[in-house]
Amino acid sequence: MIAAPSRVLSLRDPVHGFIRADAFESALINSRAMQRLRHIHQLGLTSLVYPGAEHSRFSHALGAMHLAGRVYDALASKTTAGLLPRGERTRERRLARVVALVHDLGHAPFSHSAEELFEGGIDHEEMTRRLLGTAEIAEIFARHQEGLGASEGSDSDGGIEPEEVIRLLSREFRTPVERLIGEIVSGELDVDKMDYLLRDSLFCGVRYGSYDLERLLDTIRPIADPETGAWGIGVEEGGVHALEALVMARYYMFTQVYFNATGKALELHLNAWLEAEGVRWSSEPERFLAEDDLTVTTAMRASIAPHARAVVEREHFPVAFETREHLTREEKARFGALLPELAEHFGTGNLLISNSSKDSHRLGESPVWVERTDGRLERMAEASQFIRHLGRIDRYRVYADAPLRDAVRAEIVERFGRG
Repeated sequence: MIAAPSRVLSLRDPVHGFIRADAFESALINSRAMQRLRHIHQLGLTSLVYPGAEHSRFSHALGAMHLAGRVYDALASKTTAGLLPRGERTRERRLARVVALVHDLGHAPFSHSAEELFEGGIDHEEMTRRLLGTAEIAEIFARHQEGLGASEGSDSDGGIEPEEVIRLLSREFRTPVERLIGEIVSGELDVDKMDYLLRDSLFCGVRYGSYDLERLLDTIRPIADPETGAWGIGVEEGGVHALEALVMARYYMFTQVYFNATGKALELHLNAWLEAEGVRWSSEPERFLAEDDLTVTTAMRASIAPHARAVVEREHFPVAFETREHLTREEKARFGALLPELAEHFGTGNLLISNSSKDSHRLGESPVWVERTDGRLERMAEASQFIRHLGRIDRYRVYADAPLRDAVRAEIVERFGRG
């Protein structure tokens, strides 16, 4: 294969305006692994519910890359001497943008809808690492090492290698700088969340995902966790409400869009069809590159299986019962215990079950720290009245074949209550 000449790209994005990509980034964008993401819907089957949601993992990756540069600049402007070198062409900034660009390469068809069907039990993150290890990607990295000079004060030789990107995506950090770069891409306050909330909200035609990005960027800063010493991204006291807005946006996008009842039904039908057909996403990069939403949709359209027809014709099982949005642990355990008996009574093939659960107010494994005006640090969960009282989303839905819906509902109401 003869590589296409690299060129600087200027791309018009509906969320961020113009996104610029240098020759190295452009070569990665033109790779087969990146171009495949044009045919992976960002929100799986959600476009069958929100017709505008036709956007792809490709556009999200570009947005994440763009934001990685902006977040890096915001953090670098507030770091102590030597932590994050400043400047558009610094190696560290370029590394952050590249890691963000490629972070979603390994997503299977329809994104998270059928995440668990990889051969060998791997996940999309492992597939991302495998794709970064291919000869095509290695050649792109090798071809563009010139010009990636070391930053002033950096111990690096200036070259960016695929292995380094893989290591950061695996969260194997060797220095405080690497940890901050990793946090920019995948952490508590990362560019993944910052982009997908705005992008998904725009394309779904809703306002739930809106928040004040500019204020958030103006008030984020690197903060060393006082308990562990690990560097992360926190906010100044003046940014508390901007961060609350992001958390609220995430909460409403999950409740109103990502956990939409119809979208979940279609996702369950898709998974039931894939399981029945014995479909597994290849764990071998070359074969995996041939799998996308188009290949799966083509196969579904040719199938006469009921679950395939349910998706293609949008004739899904109706909701027979749904619990309230915030179950207690006792309620969840009691409802979960009822499910095997329902399946035995009505037949497994006549029911589809979803359990939509998310701690949308918890942005990651580590706390987000707020720096008060007097220099004190406080956990965001303590600094924010709103976040302190926001609970976990945890809801069950039972879908049933239409002729059985009323009977299924009646039995659940009798044994569990009205939800």
